[in-house]
Amino acid sequence: MSSTELAREALPQRIKRKVKNALGPWGVFLEGFIRHPVMVGSIVPSSRFVIRKMLAPVDWDNCKLFVEYGPGVGTFCQPVLDRLPRDGMLLVIDTNPDFIEYLRRTITDSRFVAVLGSAADVEDIVKAHGHEKADYVLSGLPFSTLPDGVGPAIAAATHRVIRKGGAFLVYQFTPRARDFMARHFKRIDSGLEVINVPPCCMYWGWKDED
Repeated sequence: MSSTELAREALPQRIKRKVKNALGPWGVFLEGFIRHPVMVGSIVPSSRFVIRKMLAPVDWDNCKLFVEYGPGVGTFCQPVLDRLPRDGMLLVIDTNPDFIEYLRRTITDSRFVAVLGSAADVEDIVKAHGHEKADYVLSGLPFSTLPDGVGPAIAAATHRVIRKGGAFLVYQFTPRARDFMARHFKRIDSGLEVINVPPCCMYWGWKDED
């Protein structure tokens, strides 16, 4: 292949990279959605209204480990870090290496840890980072479209890893996520945020017993 042909072949990649860089986190998020639509809940990141309402019930003074599944480009990460105590940790887990690489590159807070892996392995991941339990776990994963068995496995592992008094925070665009939570969490608060695209269903599953 001649140098001219190689240049022609590389041109679409250069254009793609320039567009992605120009879009910033939106470009990374859009590419992640296109590559893995089943694993990304929405093509549009959550609004600040969803973020504020989802995090409102958290007892930040007593939060040492906050876990997030599917952080994407970090829509929730900075708001969590802004509220987290100095000795706390935000541990995020994602199966998309592009998201993990982006987060590691752009978030330099020493309390932040990004792990490439599955939320179903949350217990092992939490222990590997020096904790026995998590105080809160946040998830925007699309439970209803995950591969068979993955959603129930994540819900069960999450219930086991959360300490007594902690909670599983879930935001979705259909109410089906509540069914996965209800198998393990007896007390579930719910809410709806319409200032979001699309409107967002929100659930807080509280772990009252070990």
